[in-house]
Amino acid sequence: MRVIGLMSGTSYDAIDAAAADLTLDGDRLTLTPLGLISRGYDEGLRTRLAAALPPAATTLAEVCRLDTEIGRAFAAAAVEADRELCDGRAGLVASHGQTVYHWVADRQVHGTLQIGQPAWIAEATGLPVVADFRPRDIAAGGQGAPLVSLVDRMWLRGRPGAPAALNLGGIANITAADGTAFDTGPANALIDAAVREATDGRLAYDLDGELAARGTVDEGLLARLLTEPYYALPAPKTTGKELFHLPYLRAALRGYEKLPAEDVVATLTRLTARTVADAVRSVRASEAVVSGGGTRNPALMAAVRAELGDGIPVRTSDELGLPAAAKEAYAFAVLGFLTLHGLPGTVPESTGARHASVLGSITPGRRGTAWPEPVTGAEGPVRLVVNGHGGGGR
Repeated sequence: MRVIGLMSGTSYDAIDAAAADLTLDGDRLTLTPLGLISRGYDEGLRTRLAAALPPAATTLAEVCRLDTEIGRAFAAAAVEADRELCDGRAGLVASHGQTVYHWVADRQVHGTLQIGQPAWIAEATGLPVVADFRPRDIAAGGQGAPLVSLVDRMWLRGRPGAPAALNLGGIANITAADGTAFDTGPANALIDAAVREATDGRLAYDLDGELAARGTVDEGLLARLLTEPYYALPAPKTTGKELFHLPYLRAALRGYEKLPAEDVVATLTRLTARTVADAVRSVRASEAVVSGGGTRNPALMAAVRAELGDGIPVRTSDELGLPAAAKEAYAFAVLGFLTLHGLPGTVPESTGARHASVLGSITPGRRGTAWPEPVTGAEGPVRLVVNGHGGGGR
């Protein structure tokens, strides 16, 4: 089946559409990558989305408008991906949507909200759409994140040692070989916020890590940032921009107002590297396989390597056949495929749920949904093989 995975992460800078051919054969799922398109949000829509996110106040009217307009933007990306990557032969769209709130209280996740109405995608493409992946795991007592842990485990199965998959988006998350998975804390979230603040919005992120490279880590500020209680919580745990946002950063910088912007960014980059490295060591990983937008920041990648030292190699997911920029979108393509086949898409030991669950809700295409033959006699695939690559999943 040819599947399009749609993803916009906590950095909400673009919609990624990755297409793949997926073939299930017993316990083996083979993924043939067909390519990625990435389309930035319209600047006006992105500005309105940012203005509506916590801790800002918003209205239900604006939430409704954003749900519709983001749904239309996702639909346009899906139409383009079907035409340009799938020769018009896609059979399914899997849309993560745009996370706007993740309700965490007393270490328990009570709810989550991803917007980007899937009906617009189904109408524009004519295809069935799997969306709203996270709530089912939460209803089963899980954190609803990181959902890609099942895909990571299948993908890295067969590699020597104890590899860990590490994603550096707005928030960083990790999946260990034993199924342990959690959000480690901010990856780019605080770095991006500092850059926007320092440049009055002229820059949205630290391009090529240039600001961090020019700056010096302030050890006092770093020590203050590392006192954040979230880092000491045991897994499973999840977080987001409900915690790590601009007002949080402003509060942390009290008394450091005269610190040059370059030093602030360098310190926040080291914060991400330190907390990520602590997480990698905590799961006794033998290597870290990194994906996400953070891989394009040389200063951040150098800091992660420096924190981990020579004992734990750091490589990007590209080396194992999945482009770092597209890996999360491919992961949701896999999760959508599993849902359509009635197969669970979660690992209870990763999210803390009581049991594995079939994820999401299905919006039928214009001609309904052609349900595949049910998978019998198996719990689903245990290995993910990236076609044409001999890495993870052997």
